[in-house]
Amino acid sequence: MINIYCDESCHLEHDNQKAMVIGGISCPNSYRHIVYKDIQSIKLKHNLPYVEIKWTKVSKSKIEFYKELIEYFFKNELLSFRAVVIPDKDQLNHSKFSQTHDEFYYKTYYFLLRKMMRNKDKLNVYLDIKDTRSNQKIRKLKEILNNCIHNENLKNIQHVRSHENVILQLTDLFIGATSYKNRNLQTSQPKLTIVDLIETLSNQKLDETSNYSENKFDVFIMNLQR
Repeated sequence: MINIYCDESCHLEHDNQKAMVIGGISCPNSYRHIVYKDIQSIKLKHNLPYVEIKWTKVSKSKIEFYKELIEYFFKNELLSFRAVVIPDKDQLNHSKFSQTHDEFYYKTYYFLLRKMMRNKDKLNVYLDIKDTRSNQKIRKLKEILNNCIHNENLKNIQHVRSHENVILQLTDLFIGATSYKNRNLQTSQPKLTIVDLIETLSNQKLDETSNYSENKFDVFIMNLQR
């Protein structure tokens, strides 16, 4: 059984943000408690036992903590990350495809999960609760995935609260870094340090599509010109 912990950044249609990112970290269900304990140990090491891992909280005072979290991810062979990036939402032409932005949002999740579901493992998908429409989003995503994938191995999709799940928090960190790079931001040296570290350890630019064979840290930049 594989768990996939998903999150998103700048996914709303009119939020004045250029790039949209949806991503997820996969982890064997039987291994999740070990990851929880490992991350808690890193928090204790840095005297941050109750801190929530969040991209928005990356700062100079916590830079070593966040660097160690990233190094832990890349050393852990059982964790992997995938992100789908829409580089410029202004280029989206929903009318051309007879779709709403919400429908496109669900399709983006399909592109995210399609590759992560290609093996024969049974899957649980967990999404961060964003707003009061979370239950509606879960139902619609189930419908989209069942129609597009016909995968009997997809066992469950449900929402969870990010402050209660450190793997989901780690997803937020990687999505935040990916969004930061694709929005060409230069506002924070600590965040630039984290972006550079991820690119170095992954051997992957966060604003370029990975090789299709890549499984550890996989970025897909959606081509909106097609």
